[in-house]
Amino acid sequence: MTKEFDIVPLPKDKWKGIPIPLTTRSDSYYDFEIDPFDKEGCSIKIVRKPAEQEIVHTPDEYDFPDSLYQDHWDKAEAYGVVGDDGKLLACIEVCPEEWSNRLMVTELWVADELQGIGLGKRLMDKAKEVGKEQNRRAIILETQSCNTKAIGFYLHQGFEIIGFDTCCYTNNDIGRREVRINLGFFFNREGRRR
Repeated sequence: MTKEFDIVPLPKDKWKGIPIPLTTRSDSYYDFEIDPFDKEGCSIKIVRKPAEQEIVHTPDEYDFPDSLYQDHWDKAEAYGVVGDDGKLLACIEVCPEEWSNRLMVTELWVADELQGIGLGKRLMDKAKEVGKEQNRRAIILETQSCNTKAIGFYLHQGFEIIGFDTCCYTNNDIGRREVRINLGFFFNREGRRR
């Protein structure tokens, strides 16, 4: 029998600053083929390709590693799974983007040993529940072109691409195979854009 894990609120006064040990590993990535603008427009193609070697990104390579309740997410709220020992096992953090009436997923993480048992889906369902309760028009999030497993998960959860940024992290994001991809999930939307 599989253990049932309860998703509980993670209060800011207890969980602020708790690091999230988010490591990305992938054997593939999405490559960006961009023809520059001319008088007739431009062409952008995003193609999944196999990596020559495993792509790994760890928290220690970033100036601002992931943690809960970072100061710039003023109205964030977090939910997660906590082990019997008080250790964080999985979490999702959401924060309203008031001016656009969207809910932003700022963190989503499940410990390696608990992946594949539905916790990610349950956490995303919690974000959708919060979005509905707050009457948001959409949920948005960012991921990276090398995080193909996460992209597949988000697409399966009903998200679609809403944009990208080829110089968000460095001036060589395409070459590093780590382009910021923005995805969105829409409440009460008629049809999908093509």
